Amino acid sequence: MADGTRRGILARSLTETPSVSDLAAQYQMSFAAVQKHVAVLERAGLIQKRANGREQLVSTNRARLQRAGELLEFFESIWRRRVSQLDDVFL
Repeated sequence: MADGTRRGILARSLTETPSVSDLAAQYQMSFAAVQKHVAVLERAGLIQKRANGREQLVSTNRARLQRAGELLEFFESIWRRRVSQLDDVFL
């Protein structure tokens, strides 16, 4: 999720079910490069692909994405607390 292309793929697949070809047309990179981004997201469990004829359709695994969001919120709270503690020391 740290990569802008991957965030874009996730965002688009939240509102529609694009094919990998549709996604590739959106970016200034090769089809193979977009396919690699999709593969990373798929290995992370954030998206699923399913065959529709010759196309591979991409959809978001909403439960997994929600869990990732919860983990990010947890880590954010830790870092906010640590920064607050630094303020106490230096102010």
